[in-house]
Amino acid sequence: MPDVRTDDDAIHEVYACKFAEHTGTRGHYFYGNAGDPHDAPVDLDFFVWLIRPAGATDDTESIVVDAGFCADVAARRNRRHLRRPTDALAELGVAVRDVRTVILSHLHYDHVGDLAPFELARFVLQEREMAFWTGRFAGRREYRGLVEADDVAGLVRANFDGRVAWVDGDAEIAPGVSVHLVGGHSPGLQAVRVATASGPVVLALDAAHFWSNIEGDLPFGIVHDLAGMYAAFDRLRELAGAEGTIVPGHDPAVLARYPAVEGLQGVAVRIA
Repeated sequence: MPDVRTDDDAIHEVYACKFAEHTGTRGHYFYGNAGDPHDAPVDLDFFVWLIRPAGATDDTESIVVDAGFCADVAARRNRRHLRRPTDALAELGVAVRDVRTVILSHLHYDHVGDLAPFELARFVLQEREMAFWTGRFAGRREYRGLVEADDVAGLVRANFDGRVAWVDGDAEIAPGVSVHLVGGHSPGLQAVRVATASGPVVLALDAAHFWSNIEGDLPFGIVHDLAGMYAAFDRLRELAGAEGTIVPGHDPAVLARYPAVEGLQGVAVRIA
């Protein structure tokens, strides 16, 4: 991949599509809150994201960010599955088979579980993310529950087929779209910066699950590197700058803060 550069003349639209949901607790979702006697339910939504060049007439230049999980995984993990992630994109009008680029923020189960329909796509992934999940510690108890082994194996096969685009750090994926290694939540977590008509949009993905993570400097409950998670908050702010917007990866308020796509209330919103 080439070195990152920012091309803010390449303007894109950005959408979020909800496919599942879960109710946990503050103790589960916020680091250091386990055992709080005043713990209360906290809702969490699962999204996939679409980046589409302004004025595009087909999806060969569209970029999908993350690939969610399907109903079988949801049933095993007690998540409320509402629709297949690629079906949510199809409802938005995306011709999934035509998509050529899928950015994978990291390899936790809720981000890489519906890749098969992207028959022509390459998968953009940080090298250190794959290195960890194919390395010596991936099978240890506190890690192995975060991923689906079949998902990781599928990406290993995709690599042998020449379909993984490796990144080591920051890189431009297309004019106006770049990925940025942030870490913290997972060893190779990457965020995405997008040039839009309303300024830069930074998709935090799991670098900030909720607005309250970054606004309150509150780490999420699943931590690979605590100092790295704090550093990720700083990096998100740097990427957004004074004029940009940071969008968290799992906050149900995403559906409330941004306008719904016509006919897709509760399913898809346009962020920019």
